[in-house]
Amino acid sequence: MSDTAGQIQTIFAEMPNRLNPTSAQGLDVIIQYDLSGDGGSQYYAVIANGACAMNEGKHDSPTMTVSMAASDFVDMIQGRLDGMSAFMSGKLRISGDMGLAMKLQSLFA
Repeated sequence: MSDTAGQIQTIFAEMPNRLNPTSAQGLDVIIQYDLSGDGGSQYYAVIANGACAMNEGKHDSPTMTVSMAASDFVDMIQGRLDGMSAFMSGKLRISGDMGLAMKLQSLFA
């Protein structure tokens, strides 16, 4: 397993613990993560009732999909890559609910 793949697993394993229940209040959404390249994988987060459950794989009908290179995702989560500049430069692609995309940063600490 590559170092990036290990970091990705750790990030997704921690996400339920990092959910901000105040920001998640009233949400019932599915966020698909499609990560490509070295260490790439697919995960989806089910956020409902103020809680988050992570699942490996692809969901049939996500509310929103985040697509990017696995290494860029790790950099973004670790604060080395700004999410907005990643989006503007095309490193981060979002499809689906753009309103939800704007809330992403406040959803996870």
